Amino acid sequence: MNDLHAFLRTRRSIRRFKTDPVPAPVIERILTSATYAPSAHNLQPWRFAVLSNPSGREQLGLALTTAMRRDMIAEGAPLAEIEARVTRSLQRLNDAPVVILLCRDVTAVREHKQQDEIMSIQSVANAATYLLLAAHAEGLGGNWICWPLYAQEQTRTALNLPETWQPQAMFFLGYANDDLKEKTLKPLEEIVVQVI
Repeated sequence: MNDLHAFLRTRRSIRRFKTDPVPAPVIERILTSATYAPSAHNLQPWRFAVLSNPSGREQLGLALTTAMRRDMIAEGAPLAEIEARVTRSLQRLNDAPVVILLCRDVTAVREHKQQDEIMSIQSVANAATYLLLAAHAEGLGGNWICWPLYAQEQTRTALNLPETWQPQAMFFLGYANDDLKEKTLKPLEEIVVQVI
């Protein structure tokens, strides 16, 4: 039991990776484990797109950075800052050995009420956590990226995904080339209340 707790507590967000490729069976095991996540009403609304070729990354990078530029210009950011962020984002996208886009199938709900939509999004987030833990179990580092939320339609179109697939997150995975940092946590007494 202590080993399992240690495993859970040692997962970190990794942003730098070795260039070593990740074998396809490893990716398949990670995705399979991700599908074991709990979901509301067992509807399993998660969908995955593995970007395995450079043209897919290029199309995605263009879609995401176009939206990024638009938003930063609207916020009044200096041009140099915009270009630096775009360059850094494209570099991270291209340097990650594995890129997985996590989507939500918008039809995988019992009813189209706000609560059902929220449950569906929460279910997809559960799959994201399982994906990161499965990558950790395989000795990989991973990073959860939310860029697709800012350009959902552009992301879907760039990758030619089904219309019902709503991009939620993206994961960069690979063998870590980064020092693991200590995680700073809020003390339990600040975040837990005992209800009587």
